[in-house]
Amino acid sequence: MIETYDIAVIGAGMAGASIAAELADASDPNVRIAIFEGEDYPGHHTTGRSAAFREECYGGPDVVPLTLASGDYLREGGFLTPRGGLYIAREGQEGEVEAFRQRFAGAGVEMNRLDRAGLEARLPGVRAEWTQALSQPNCADIDVAALHQHYLGRAKAAGVTLLVRHRLHGATHEGDQWRLDFGAAGEAKAAIVVDAAGAWADRVAAMCGARPVGIQPLRRTVAQLRVDPLPAADLPLTLDIAGDFYFRPDTGRIWLSPHDETPSEPCDAAPEEYDIAVAIARFEEVVDWRIEAVERKWAGLRSFSPDRLPVYGFDQQRDGFFWFAGQGGFGIQTAPAAARFGAQLLLGDPRDAMTQNLDHGLYSPERFGSESPA
Repeated sequence: MIETYDIAVIGAGMAGASIAAELADASDPNVRIAIFEGEDYPGHHTTGRSAAFREECYGGPDVVPLTLASGDYLREGGFLTPRGGLYIAREGQEGEVEAFRQRFAGAGVEMNRLDRAGLEARLPGVRAEWTQALSQPNCADIDVAALHQHYLGRAKAAGVTLLVRHRLHGATHEGDQWRLDFGAAGEAKAAIVVDAAGAWADRVAAMCGARPVGIQPLRRTVAQLRVDPLPAADLPLTLDIAGDFYFRPDTGRIWLSPHDETPSEPCDAAPEEYDIAVAIARFEEVVDWRIEAVERKWAGLRSFSPDRLPVYGFDQQRDGFFWFAGQGGFGIQTAPAAARFGAQLLLGDPRDAMTQNLDHGLYSPERFGSESPA
């Protein structure tokens, strides 16, 4: 017997778990919702490999509203630990620092200029050529696993069915129903398909007969370093104003990324030795600490639409197909507002206090028009 659902969410990472929970809580109890996950467990890919921080500028000014709207939910849920952040710059980069500050002027992001003395006080051992910084007091660590489990738990409590090892192989639209083929796992039917498939979002769209919008997975690498001296527990998240690296402490170690964005096919991403070497070389230009060992390394895929903004809303051409994808590296920190907003768009519900200031025009799939992406 083929199970029939009202809503089928494809993907059980942060995107799929969060929108399924919001949809279930906002819907009639008789509405049947299922999450279909291709891997053995939810969050195997990008969600499980996050660098786990909330940084208010991440994603650019048009993502800031989603980040700020999510802040209270994350704080009140206990998912944030204060960290503080620094965008650092070398001597001669005054123009870049001011341009960055002006880019976010009026967006609601709190930033403060620091001179060399202020930078040195927050980042001991910083080399002499780094002379200035912008501090971000509201930067925080995110407990990604707890947030993900929170949404999975909310979804389960509201009656959502989670099905793992269900990788979508194909889909056909029959009348007002989707018939979804999961290969050896069987088939299912649903009135609405929610594409929360992350790096696989365009592939899912194509299987459903929707026009892909050009969502590109980009590989991001992280290494865990043992350094001397041990990093202070309250060391801020440190980012290069030019976007060449970031690092932060984690239980006596340093998590370091070269801020790479290497185009990739959807896959189980793995780190490249070259990217680890680049990260270490850049790190050694910043601080005079000694690297004792690379203890761990990993990579994940961050998926972006052509304009690097998320895609939320019903497809223009394909009835019953809803986009919830393209959330780049900011999908964790924007999850509460994005999921609430996505559920409201899908169900036709009014905005609430969390989502009232969000502009759907920025994130609608309609912005790509009807032509194929470049």
